[in-house]
Amino acid sequence: MTSPTPPAEPTYAARTFRSGAGLVCGVLLLLLAAWLAGDAMFRGEGQVPWLALAALLMVAPLIVAFTLRPAVFATDRDIRIRNPFRTIALPWSEVADVRAGYSTELFTQGGTKYQLWAVPVSLRERKRAARRASRQAHDDPYGRTSVHADVRDTQARVAAADRAVLDLRELAERAGAVRNTAATGSGTGDAASAATAVTAPSVRWAVELIAPAAAGAVLLVVLLAVG
Repeated sequence: MTSPTPPAEPTYAARTFRSGAGLVCGVLLLLLAAWLAGDAMFRGEGQVPWLALAALLMVAPLIVAFTLRPAVFATDRDIRIRNPFRTIALPWSEVADVRAGYSTELFTQGGTKYQLWAVPVSLRERKRAARRASRQAHDDPYGRTSVHADVRDTQARVAAADRAVLDLRELAERAGAVRNTAATGSGTGDAASAATAVTAPSVRWAVELIAPAAAGAVLLVVLLAVG
């Protein structure tokens, strides 16, 4: 009689970090660009329709790159940073720190710095969060709950960028704990394989956005030169 297979270690669902304001602005800008270019192509004369088409071909990928594309995908094993023109994939073992100063940045063990475009830092939001925390400390200086105290958890009282940094650091700590468990041999086979299946850092350029933007720019320059 065979012994039952031990349950696998729980894995944590992937988390996605994106800028809601960036998504809204990107959609609005794309609609505006399409409306202006469409109007010029249908009503323009001479080279105007072609100029509008070239400008749209150049501008649309740039709008997508800087507003809709940025995202950060984090799991219990690795992190994938999708910036405007690059996608960086890193195992947590290569991550040294994640910080949010004037921008959100990730530092690797080798000292390389990557900016997280999907997690913008709002100094105004950070000041509002600091004022809320200050008011709570004034209302409840000894940790007792008063009628005016904010009883939400600590993460709910910080700015969105700082909250994202706390989440990413928590995932990095969990990944480190799993690696340590696997190294000591006290974890299950699934936990050990999840911890040891570390891939090398990789960087991929967004050719699907760079190529049409470059083609549109070249076409626009040629049309202006011959016009």
